[in-house]
Amino acid sequence: MLRTPTGGAGHGTATAGERLMSIGTVLSRLRDEFPEVTISKIRFLESEGLVEPRRTPSGYRKFSPDDVERLAQVLRMQRDHYLPLKVIREHLDALGRGEHVQLPAQGPQRELLDGPWEVGADRPTAARVGRSELLAAADVSEADLAEWESYGLLAQGEDGAYDAESVTVAKLVADLGRFGLEPRHLRAMKAAADREASLVEQVVAPLRRHRNPQTRAHAEATTKELAALSVRLHAALVQTALGVRLH
Repeated sequence: MLRTPTGGAGHGTATAGERLMSIGTVLSRLRDEFPEVTISKIRFLESEGLVEPRRTPSGYRKFSPDDVERLAQVLRMQRDHYLPLKVIREHLDALGRGEHVQLPAQGPQRELLDGPWEVGADRPTAARVGRSELLAAADVSEADLAEWESYGLLAQGEDGAYDAESVTVAKLVADLGRFGLEPRHLRAMKAAADREASLVEQVVAPLRRHRNPQTRAHAEATTKELAALSVRLHAALVQTALGVRLH
């Protein structure tokens, strides 16, 4: 049962006697229930507007007990109900208004982040696609696909099929090709993506090995969140680099 937030995000000036905590103290309090939480995770939730700690004149974050409870509620809704952050924010706002909130029953994994992780509305929903399905969905030729595979941009699984995301990759490679970017030019992007994936795996691996079943189940959601953040960072870095060069 969710407790109704008594203050919500952002409370202005601290009242006399109110206990304010550093982000390190908050992390220690949350880790008993959420061993996978990190300072980066708390900062991410702040950037998404889920919590608004006070700031000291020197810029340090200071969290109230209400802030800590709000963070715990967010983490529970992610872990137990796999709700997107947008929906979690709506639930917390409703609780702040004194409204009753009915959470969905615990069930299959849902998307943790909406928006950046989705490339297009027409992406396939099947877990795997065959070669002919990939060619048809991406509207590319057999020769194109063979060339892209030779450069490691796409690869069949042991079952001879492709991950559904391969359709998106094929479409993007084809679009870039119209601007003169050949597969050999894109190998650097693939190598960078592989390195980013390795970093994500390093973070998620301890969660998958954790003795707590809920923590292990949360590993996939954490993977998707980290992937979405990586995509955002990559896009921002490219835009920044282009902006520097254009000016």
